[in-house]
Amino acid sequence: MQGVATVTRADNARAAAEDSLEDYAFRYVPRSFRRWSARAVGVMALGSIAFLADFSIGASIGLEHGTLNAVLGIAFASVIIFVIGVPIAYYAARYNLDLDLIARGSGFGYYGSSITTVIFAVFTCIFFALEGAIMAQGLRMATGIPLAIGYLISTVVVIPIVIYGMRALERLQFWTTPLWLALALLPLLWVIASDPGVVGSFLAFTGASGGGVQIQAIVASAAVCFALTPQLAEQVDVIRAMPPRTRANRRSWWASLLFAGPGWVLFSGTKQVVGVFLAVYLLTRVDSALGPSATEPVRQFVALYESIMPAWLAVALALVLVVVAQIKINVTNAYSGSLAWSNVYTRLRKTYPGRTVFIFFNLAIALALMWMDVFSLIGFVLSLYANVVMAWLVTIATDIVINKHLLRLSPLYPEFRRGMLRDWNPVGLVSVALASLLSLATFGGLFGSELRPLSVLVAIGVAAVTTPAMAIATRGRYYLRRRTDGIASPILDDAGNPSGERLRCHVTGYTFERPDMLASAERGPHGETQYVSSLALTLDDSDRYLLPPEPTEPPERTGTRRRRGGG
Repeated sequence: MQGVATVTRADNARAAAEDSLEDYAFRYVPRSFRRWSARAVGVMALGSIAFLADFSIGASIGLEHGTLNAVLGIAFASVIIFVIGVPIAYYAARYNLDLDLIARGSGFGYYGSSITTVIFAVFTCIFFALEGAIMAQGLRMATGIPLAIGYLISTVVVIPIVIYGMRALERLQFWTTPLWLALALLPLLWVIASDPGVVGSFLAFTGASGGGVQIQAIVASAAVCFALTPQLAEQVDVIRAMPPRTRANRRSWWASLLFAGPGWVLFSGTKQVVGVFLAVYLLTRVDSALGPSATEPVRQFVALYESIMPAWLAVALALVLVVVAQIKINVTNAYSGSLAWSNVYTRLRKTYPGRTVFIFFNLAIALALMWMDVFSLIGFVLSLYANVVMAWLVTIATDIVINKHLLRLSPLYPEFRRGMLRDWNPVGLVSVALASLLSLATFGGLFGSELRPLSVLVAIGVAAVTTPAMAIATRGRYYLRRRTDGIASPILDDAGNPSGERLRCHVTGYTFERPDMLASAERGPHGETQYVSSLALTLDDSDRYLLPPEPTEPPERTGTRRRRGGG
């Protein structure tokens, strides 16, 4: 029976390796797949930030806290998100790993990172639901289709594209971005040019706060924006396909990394401010009785278009904008969600049913959230979720910057392979748990109503302190299971990029690139060293191919050796 199981696991691994639609759902992205230029990858990644929820989020916090507090909150959140995003995006682009693989070697362990991946997968469902709800609102306004049917349509429409993965995603984002920009920007510029007084109304708008700069209002505004931070993980799912950094492409490589990685928040923050402007425009120039409906992007853009064209054409163009934007972002949401769910399931269950299965799983959750009317609770849901999100991402960023590069207690190379890592690492797990619990308790009012708006700052502060404190307390013992992977050739080339050398996996029979490989504990027929892929190890539950654990030297020396190319 054990032999049959082994054959089944090997067949499963071969199927996962052969399927061109899998897009390396739970492993390193090899050079052979990364054929796009740095600029093309950057354009592809930025195409996914066309989501309209930004407008609604900005409008919601603007109506509640006023223009000045909302804009300051958006700016504050954008700066923090950018700072957190730089090290994470760099590691993704430099070493061609998604956020789950980065998290494994950045404080969480092989199985421990599954917890954080579930956090991200939930994000893709929530934001798919929010964007799908916006599209359903557009369909109802333009055609009278009931919201419940509109939710179903907005879910089904992305399936044909997302099934074909990154290649279809690249084409979609390239061809639709100019159309989206024209539909979103031109009417806005026209309104400002034709009615300059609306800018003054926008700046003077006080919302429900009554006016004046209020620290709690600024932080409360930022808290909602912080919930968008997992968008960085979706950017990472694209920029992990960046080509090797060379002298020839150095400038374009860095520009694409910064703009399409952490730089997404600059565009997102701008859209949130525009959302405040549009809500104020509706209330001061269209209908002061709209109230909360002024936060709906469909109404916002219909009002813009109606200022320069007939009502029927305004509704039609607004519907086109909503559909294009919704498809652009929800294809990415469904794609990233399928990667996340398949990663978790495969690691825990040791079997791989295919990424397509998890596309439908992700979409089913998102559709259920739409039918539960999650859009009407957007402010509360995002504020609550932001506490856990920031605990997670600050922990990873802190581990990279402080534990890896300053304390040298975490290995510099982002190890992700089973057999090289400990299963669980208390550094990241304790940090996320403590930061989440304290911030949620603050959000729930346990420490008083005065501190409640500051809950996200509690998550950020606790995670930033606990992560290095845990690394020091554990002396970095829980990062690596082994010091070497048993392969003589270097894992990085002379330029510091992951090596393109190919080795044969004796389990699957396929060749994989060097960063994906380890020496196998099972010797060849003549006693020679055989190699096993991380894919085969992920799907194997016998441990027969795992090299035994070995004492690990201090991580700073291990990390330095790997940067020089040692195995």
